[in-house]
Amino acid sequence: MNTNDNSYSPSKWRLYLVYAIAFALFSVAAGRLFYLTVLDKEFLQNQGEMRAVRTESIPATRGMILDRNGEPLAVSTPTWTVIANPRELWGLADDPENLAKPIGERKNPEEEIVRLAEAMGVGSALLKERFEINRNKGFMYLKRQVPPHEAEAVLDAKVKGVSKIKEYKRFYPAGEVTAQVVGFTNIDDKGQEGLELAYDQALQGKPGKLSYIKDLKGNIISTLGQEIPEQAGENIELSIDMRLQYLAYRELKAVVTEQRASSASAVILDVRTGEILAMVNQPSFNPNDRSDLEPDELRNRAVIDLFEPGSTMKPFSVAAALRSGQYNTESVIDTSPGYMRFGKFTIRDFRNYGKINLETVLVKSSNVGTSHIALSLPQDTIWNMFYELGIGSPVGLGFPGEATGKLPMHPKWHPSEIATLSYGYGLAVSTLQLAQAYMVLANNGYKVPVTIFKQDIQPNGEQVVPSDIAQDVVHMLQSVVTEGSGKKAQIPGYNVAGKTGTVHKVGVGGYQYDQYISLFAGIAPATNPRLAMVVMVNDPKGRKYYGGEVSAPVFSRVMEGALTTLNVPPDRPEGLREVRLDDNTDSSYRIVQGN
Repeated sequence: MNTNDNSYSPSKWRLYLVYAIAFALFSVAAGRLFYLTVLDKEFLQNQGEMRAVRTESIPATRGMILDRNGEPLAVSTPTWTVIANPRELWGLADDPENLAKPIGERKNPEEEIVRLAEAMGVGSALLKERFEINRNKGFMYLKRQVPPHEAEAVLDAKVKGVSKIKEYKRFYPAGEVTAQVVGFTNIDDKGQEGLELAYDQALQGKPGKLSYIKDLKGNIISTLGQEIPEQAGENIELSIDMRLQYLAYRELKAVVTEQRASSASAVILDVRTGEILAMVNQPSFNPNDRSDLEPDELRNRAVIDLFEPGSTMKPFSVAAALRSGQYNTESVIDTSPGYMRFGKFTIRDFRNYGKINLETVLVKSSNVGTSHIALSLPQDTIWNMFYELGIGSPVGLGFPGEATGKLPMHPKWHPSEIATLSYGYGLAVSTLQLAQAYMVLANNGYKVPVTIFKQDIQPNGEQVVPSDIAQDVVHMLQSVVTEGSGKKAQIPGYNVAGKTGTVHKVGVGGYQYDQYISLFAGIAPATNPRLAMVVMVNDPKGRKYYGGEVSAPVFSRVMEGALTTLNVPPDRPEGLREVRLDDNTDSSYRIVQGN
């Protein structure tokens, strides 16, 4: 055996061992690299993006609310909001870069807060407290929805962690005139009242997302493009005509001030389409400045507040009588001796009108006459008519808190219940519901859905009152305006049909004989109806409180302006004949329940 053979020398084995160890290390490194770059790639990318890539939400513009002519009622304007990163600001105390500076150049978090407070114009102690509370948070609002110059004034202080973001602020050009209809949003652009709340989802839109890369100091290196584009909210086009809205609001506010009334509401409907052309309320508020807002001012009274409609329901009782076939326009009702007794309960007229026809029942606003008619019919006849007109059912506009109304139904009616129902007591309606009922009469008995949105096509509906009967009742209501309690509702050049109402308010102990609701419901032009309108004034405290004195003049002024604005041709071009407006001897001026 050759002992000098080097093939088995220790040095070679050491070399092989080194190779083996190197190969093993390389294999481990290669395996690890394969694992990191292939098998665990997605996780590592996500972790890297979490540390370097930031995603910013791009706010979407809220949709506009417009009137029927395209006039904006609610718009969103871009503003800046100043924000802060408290964790980043307090981190200055341990920031190596900051500590490496000379002592005189180092930034102290508390001193920075003082400088920031001066730039914002707020107390430094209060601002420091806010930063203390949010010390470990990465986000805090400083000033929201401010003009660009205010935001720049704060940013010019160059305080660590302070920046700005884009937001939108809602603005209402019509202010208090459409406040309860349009509603408003909160500071986060979420609907809180009115249509802003009812159609919040459609108006909101969808925010977008933008990604970008930041370095360790928070500086933007590059943007990665707009990942998801924002989608603006839908615009909503209302049926409201701001020309009529302004007119109605002005007159309603004037009568509330003049009569020292608690509240009021008015509605104008297009009788052919069911569109709400104006809906106004008093008191109102400025949605652009809600610092002094009272909760009572928020209510859209025209669709929420309920009241007994009183004598404004008598035309529908007459329509029910005509539809039954038991009566015609020449039928005569004996109202003698001018009152009716039901046990301890008595229904009275101002005086004994004797034998009168249906038209005179409305002109004189005879409670006794209306009661006689109702009691002669099957017990559900009046109820059915009221129900088909929409009384006791929500109109269905989608407004928050929209009232259903009240239309009681009894298995067996007491005669006094039938009688009082026929002249508008024992039920409750909103201003909008009452306007809807008069819209049916004006539209030849055809009921179309009431809507707050502009209509481009004629809506479908149903025949509730026979056409000839509706026309007969409207003709009778013209006499109420020319000869009865509605004289102050007359309009030069136009025939007007309508009915007044003055109703005792209901209190804790029953009817309050010194508190009233004054009403006028009318149609114009009466011979070719275009508009129906209801004016409700709650608790007038002046010397006047009858519907014919308080609400009818408001109807006249608003309706005249509306017909002129809409270019509705006069149906009495020879002009308005002279009438005596100071004749207060009629029962409609004297008897509360009868007008």
